[in-house]
Amino acid sequence: MSNSETECRAIAAAAEEAQRVLSVCHVLRYTPFYRTIKQLIDDGQVGEVASLSQVENVGYWHHAHSFVRGNWRCSEQTSPMILQKSCHDMDILLWLSGQRCTQVSSFGSLHHFDAAHAPQDAPLRCTDGCPHSVVCPYDAGKIYLTDNVGWPTDMLTTDLSREGRLKALREGPYGRCVYHCDNDVVDRQVVNLEFDNGAVAGFTMTAFTTDMARQLKVCGTKGQITADMNANTVSLHRFGESGPREITLETPPQTNNYGHGGGDYYLMRDFVRAVQSGGDGNLSSARVSLQSHLICFAAERSRVERRIVEL
Repeated sequence: MSNSETECRAIAAAAEEAQRVLSVCHVLRYTPFYRTIKQLIDDGQVGEVASLSQVENVGYWHHAHSFVRGNWRCSEQTSPMILQKSCHDMDILLWLSGQRCTQVSSFGSLHHFDAAHAPQDAPLRCTDGCPHSVVCPYDAGKIYLTDNVGWPTDMLTTDLSREGRLKALREGPYGRCVYHCDNDVVDRQVVNLEFDNGAVAGFTMTAFTTDMARQLKVCGTKGQITADMNANTVSLHRFGESGPREITLETPPQTNNYGHGGGDYYLMRDFVRAVQSGGDGNLSSARVSLQSHLICFAAERSRVERRIVEL
C-alpha cells in the first residue's frame, strides 16, 4: 500500500469515505492452497488455533537478485524487507488466526551480503575476472547468462541477446558482486505475534534456501495442519486418529497461466465480482490489509529498537 504508516491509514480511510472497492494484491488469500487451510480451520477441524508457524524460503539467488543487487535492496529507497517481501505472510497469519494481533517482537539483520564476507580479491563486478566465479553460487553469469530469458533475466535489459545481457552486467546493477553492493535490508528475520485470544504465531524469512516456497504449520486443540505451498500439499492430522489425511487440492486449468499458485487469477476474478456486487466478497480490502501493514511496521520497530511493540 505504502512504505509510510500514515499513508497506509490514509488510503484505507479514503477508500471507505469514497465508498469504492479497493483491493490490495495480497494474492495468497486467493490461492486454493490457503483457502483450503482457512476452510479447515473455520470448520473446526483442528479445534481452537493455539499456534501458527510459517517459513518463507526466499531462495539464495532470488534474494541476491531482488534484495542485494535489485530494486528492493535499500530500505530507505523502498521499504524494509518485512514490508516488501513478507507483508503477505503477516496477512496470511492474521487471516488464518481470525484474531486481532496485540503484540509483536522481531529479530534480524543483514548478516552475509556485505564487504566483510567478500572472498579475497573479489572484484566489484562479476564480469571483471573474479577468481571465485566457478565456485560462487551468486556469480552473475550463472544466473543471467543461461538459456532462460524470462524472469529474472528479463529485468536486466530489453536486449536479451547474450551480448545485450553481457553489456547490462558490465554496466548495470545486476552485474555487481553481491558482497560489494549498497544493500542494507536484512537477509534473515524472525517475527513473533500474539493475538487477543492468547494464540501465538512465529514467522521466519530467510535468504539462505535452495527453494522458493512457503511452509506452514497450524497447531490446534484438536489437531494440526502441515502444508507446503510449493509442493501444493496440505495434511490434516486430528488427535486420536491413526494418521494424517492428505487433502487433494484442485488446480483449475484456467489458472495455469497465472502466478502465485492461482492467486493472481482468483484475485482478479473476485475483484470484478466485488465491483459488480458493490463490494461483497472483497477478501483484501484496504481496511483489512491495513492491519497486516501495521504489523510489519511494528515488527520493524521491534527489530531496530530491540523491544516488544504493542498494537
